[in-house]
Amino acid sequence: MSRFTLLLFGFLIPSLAISAQNIQLHYDLGRGSFTSTVEMFRPDAGGSTYFFVDMDYNPRVTGAYFELSRELCFWKESKADWLSVHIEYNGGLDTAAGSYNNSWLGGLTYSGHSEDWSKTWSLSAMYKAIPGTRDALGKCQMHNFQITGVWNLDFFNHWLSFNGFFDLWREHRPWQGTEFIFMTEPQLWVNLRNIKGWEKINLSLGTEVELSANFVGKGFHAMPTLAAKWSF
Repeated sequence: MSRFTLLLFGFLIPSLAISAQNIQLHYDLGRGSFTSTVEMFRPDAGGSTYFFVDMDYNPRVTGAYFELSRELCFWKESKADWLSVHIEYNGGLDTAAGSYNNSWLGGLTYSGHSEDWSKTWSLSAMYKAIPGTRDALGKCQMHNFQITGVWNLDFFNHWLSFNGFFDLWREHRPWQGTEFIFMTEPQLWVNLRNIKGWEKINLSLGTEVELSANFVGKGFHAMPTLAAKWSF
């Protein structure tokens, strides 16, 4: 379903005790199917680790997708603590399309935040290797690139959270005559733990809209969801 904002700036956070996990369930209003997301983020002395697993149901499991990334930042106490080295793996499978192409990424990430940490963002520029990818002439095209942006904005004393990501990457798809793909998944959450007496109820309700070009097919597509999230 999406990559979320927990990986944004973990290597910048002074306290290494901070970590975050959540489970999300999305109902796709266009297809009438469900997607679950399990997400984990954990910082440490050398950076941070992040992964998520998406599973699609209609009503049985019809697909799964996995991303694992690592931010390397051994210079947290220096003036260059806004910069980290990013490494990542993507892969998955689908009952209709079969296995997705494995992707290996590496590059640099720039991160920033507001003074009170209520607004955070990052931008990554990466080399992307997609083994086995070929163009319409059968020539190997495994060497590609990807640019990723991630953001998280909290409003009204953390009652509302607006977060998401965008990806722009190159991947030859001769079956649809394209080689550049864009996708973004903005989310808006209402955090119910702000209700008096609900401080320990870590439930959020909201929505996500997947906007893409040349991802699910050639051209532009929009897929909104209704969603619930439980944070640990």
